Amino acid sequence: MGNTLRAIGAAALTAVLSLTLAGCGQKGPPWALKDISGLMPPLKFTLTDANTGRTVHAADFRGHLVLLYFGYTHCPDVCPTTLSRLSRAVASLGPRASDARILFVSVDPARDTLADLKRYAPAFGPEVVGLRGTQDALRALTKRYRVTYGYGKPDSDGNYEVSHSAAVYIFDRQGKARLLARPGDKAAAIGKDLARLDADR
Repeated sequence: MGNTLRAIGAAALTAVLSLTLAGCGQKGPPWALKDISGLMPPLKFTLTDANTGRTVHAADFRGHLVLLYFGYTHCPDVCPTTLSRLSRAVASLGPRASDARILFVSVDPARDTLADLKRYAPAFGPEVVGLRGTQDALRALTKRYRVTYGYGKPDSDGNYEVSHSAAVYIFDRQGKARLLARPGDKAAAIGKDLARLDADR
């Protein structure tokens, strides 16, 4: 069920963005990823950094390329696969990799403690930052970027699945939304566009 909902959500978002982009002129060669320049609001949030325990804001990541991804630490497949793919893409920047940040926002704050995120996120690379917020903060952020998520029925042990969008939003150094990476986009394609964004400073 979770994979189906994720696929439907990603397809719906892609369809909306495709229609919005129809007829728009594009400067330069085409991007490997979906160009969402001007279609999404700039990066904005107030969350807690799991590594430091401190409140952080989007402005704290200005000057970095930001890859925003929503998931949860109990995710059996999509999240670890996606984070690994993003880490490979960032690593392809070589010495410039430290200029990028992969922000992993938990959509399961009831189970994902700061300690859980502190252990989980950095395991995929030094540029991965685990972020956690209240349900109100999470709802506001996911609504801002049209991200869907939902909770399955708990089993006898209290475990449950969380369905969530698998899209990755990429922001430039000024915090402007620029690209959308979808589940089918390879690490090489993501890395190629990150390098181009980096060169556009």
